[in-house]
Amino acid sequence: MASANAKFSQASDGAKSVISQDMQELGAGKEDITNAQEYRKSRSAFLAHVEDLMARDVKISYLKNLQGYLWESGYRSGEIKAPLFKDVASKFTSWIGQGQRIMIYSSGSVAAQKLFFRYTDATLADLTPVITDYFDTVNAGPKQDAASYKKIIDKYDYEPSEWLFLSDNVKEVEAAKEAGMQSIVVQREGNNPLPEGVEEKHRVISSFDDLA
Repeated sequence: MASANAKFSQASDGAKSVISQDMQELGAGKEDITNAQEYRKSRSAFLAHVEDLMARDVKISYLKNLQGYLWESGYRSGEIKAPLFKDVASKFTSWIGQGQRIMIYSSGSVAAQKLFFRYTDATLADLTPVITDYFDTVNAGPKQDAASYKKIIDKYDYEPSEWLFLSDNVKEVEAAKEAGMQSIVVQREGNNPLPEGVEEKHRVISSFDDLA
């Protein structure tokens, strides 16, 4: 829904604001958020450590805990707004008006997804009322596994071919197709170049406006 760079930038800005609090306050009741002991000697050292981990997208439990805390604090305070491409909010409302259902499947937690879509930078900031359901790697499974998409299909009374899955990840698109879904690659500005030959195997769009 937004470029990785934009999301990282906003999360990083939120980190600077929250980490400016007393380090003890940040850690109180938030196990593992600040347990990188070697970086707790100063706010600047801890912030530099966090920014480095976020930039490299390192999968560490305390970073995920901190990100969740930062995003929740930042979203609720208004310091952070989830950046969306301009076509997203208008297409969501248009699809709902046509009787379609919108569901989100992300590697981010369901809780994080709900925060993201509740506090967006769109004119209609809260998009959660138009979203039917949320899936993540816990309640559905790995996004590159066809079984995960079959699990999502089984939750609702729709034929597999009635589902349309959109992703910028070719392997996810292939997994969804293997499960019987329709699936399209979305190649947005700021995404990494697609592997050679993808457009010969899959439909590729650059905007939701490209969908009929």
